[in-house]
Amino acid sequence: MAGQRTTQVTERRTRVDWAHFVQMLLLTVYPLAKKVVLVMDNLNTHGIASLYEAFAPEMALALANRLEIHYTPKHGSWLNMAETELSVLSRQCLDRRIDDRDLMAREIAAWQTARDAANATINWQFRTADARIKLKRLYPSFGV
Repeated sequence: MAGQRTTQVTERRTRVDWAHFVQMLLLTVYPLAKKVVLVMDNLNTHGIASLYEAFAPEMALALANRLEIHYTPKHGSWLNMAETELSVLSRQCLDRRIDDRDLMAREIAAWQTARDAANATINWQFRTADARIKLKRLYPSFGV
C-alpha cells in the first residue's frame, strides 16, 4: 500500500524458505515495527509452524509475536493485493523464459527498484459492500 515491495528469489518455495523471508522482513525491512500485518494466501507453507521448523523456539516465538496474519479466502486470492502485484511482475518482467537464477534475481531486483521509484501502488476499489454482493455465498445470511 506504500508503493514499496520486497522480493526474494529462492530455489524452491518451502516452509523454511518462507520462514527465512519473514525473518528478513521483520529484522531488516521492518526492524522497528512492533507488529507487521501480513495478508497472505492459504498456502500450506505460510504459517507460524514454519517459523518453528526453521528456527529455535525462542526465535520463532519472537518472530511470531511481531506478526498479525490475515489469510485471504481460499477461493478469493484475487482479493490479495500481493497477487495483483505478482501479476504485474509476471507481465512486466517475467514474460519470457529465464533459466538462470542469478539473472532472474537481477531482473526482479531491477523491476522492484523501478516500481518502487515510481511509487507504484494499487488503486484498490473493491470494498466491503461490494464483497457482500459479489461474495454473498461466503457471508452468513440472517433471516429478518
